[in-house]
Amino acid sequence: MTKKIAVFTRDRQAEALRMSGGLTLLDDKVEVYVLDKKLEDNKVIAKHLDMVQNMLELPVFTNCRDNPFEYLTNEELANKMLEFDVVIPY
Repeated sequence: MTKKIAVFTRDRQAEALRMSGGLTLLDDKVEVYVLDKKLEDNKVIAKHLDMVQNMLELPVFTNCRDNPFEYLTNEELANKMLEFDVVIPY
């Protein structure tokens, strides 16, 4: 049975992006949420973000307008959390 998994990241961004890609190996539906601050600009994060967005085409959301992802308010984020079978915080 396919599960809906949300990966929320604030501080361990590279690890969260890497793990998000790995979670797709079981054919689960995965979404990524970057919370409260801008995604760091470095080579490791860029590599994992490329995998998540371009190779795996996972949706990425944020509550920080400094990020280039779809913006959601905190209330919208809270409502979306109810849709998932598993929420993984990083």
